[in-house]
Amino acid sequence: MTIQGYVRASGEVGIRNHVLILPVVVCASEVAARIAASVPGSVAVPHQHGCGQIGSDFDQTKRTLVGFATNPNVFGVVVVGLGCEKVAAEQVASDIASFGQTVELVVIQKEGGSTGAIQKGIKIATGLVEKAQKVQAEEVPTSSLVLGLECGGSDATSGLASNPALGAASDLLVAAGGTSILSETPELMGAEHLLARRAVNEKVAEKIFKIVANVERQARRMGVDIRGAQPAPGNIAGGITTIEEKSLGCIYKAGIAQIQGVVDYAQEVCGPGLWIMDTPGHDVESVTGMVAGGAQIVAFTTGRGTPAGCAIAPVIKITGNSRTYHLMEENMDINAGTIIDGQETINEVGQRIFDLMLEVARGRMTKSEKLGHNEFAITRLGLTI
Repeated sequence: MTIQGYVRASGEVGIRNHVLILPVVVCASEVAARIAASVPGSVAVPHQHGCGQIGSDFDQTKRTLVGFATNPNVFGVVVVGLGCEKVAAEQVASDIASFGQTVELVVIQKEGGSTGAIQKGIKIATGLVEKAQKVQAEEVPTSSLVLGLECGGSDATSGLASNPALGAASDLLVAAGGTSILSETPELMGAEHLLARRAVNEKVAEKIFKIVANVERQARRMGVDIRGAQPAPGNIAGGITTIEEKSLGCIYKAGIAQIQGVVDYAQEVCGPGLWIMDTPGHDVESVTGMVAGGAQIVAFTTGRGTPAGCAIAPVIKITGNSRTYHLMEENMDINAGTIIDGQETINEVGQRIFDLMLEVARGRMTKSEKLGHNEFAITRLGLTI
């Protein structure tokens, strides 16, 4: 099996060819957004971070920005900085360039303000888009794919239909030599022992227990018992009663493959097979972390329905609730509610998801891409100083 991909200088393969306008700080987000709005074929990721951050929180934001910019779905990057931010634009651009990525720099204070920076950014971005349009996709093996697994707005159908079907699709990709990433650490709570049994070795099993325990410890530090604070109100309205029940449904989307390792938020996944990334349960933050870690495509299950997408990676929306599918058909790519309706088996829908993944990897646009959903958010580890 093959897909259509853009082979980068690093040897990695992208299934999209974006020009990314990347603000390194909230103060540059509006300028970045205006540059992208003026240059068709480019996309910006405004955010609220990049200043007043220290220690591991600072490191994680920087790692996420660099990882997003060096995702193989990105042809080239315009880094936009203010000029006095903590996450320095020059350093971010240098780190991006060290991966062999095409990168240009615009600093607002050096360009005499917003107007000058926008004009320079438009000129640079236009040139990058013209170059990107000349690059041709080529046949590459399906094993090049890195899939991010996400679930959000879950209801009772998620654990019964859409997540098991996505797990079947994930297993098909892993069997083909590809890579899948399971995320959302708070939604592994109560099921961590089941995942640990699937770890490739004891060290990986210990890391699974460690990241789950750390989430619960952080919640208690804020005076919250997460086992009482979760599930969310929407999950409860959808028929999920406890965090353990939510987690047992959540992990189905990882299939039955052996777990090769556990990586930190936005850390690159190195090697094929199934991995776990330590992300929050916040959908957009989780997707952003996986894409920064190298995922070129995301499969996102949702029982109650959510439109969230990603600026540089196609997001396939799957629901196990036929009512949600028909109510939000403009957002949903696959109706896995046919399992509950008795029309298809889990494996049959899993094959449909896998086949759609390959079509998307060959250029077919997802509903979230067509609607222009470019959500982006970075999770935080510390206080703003």
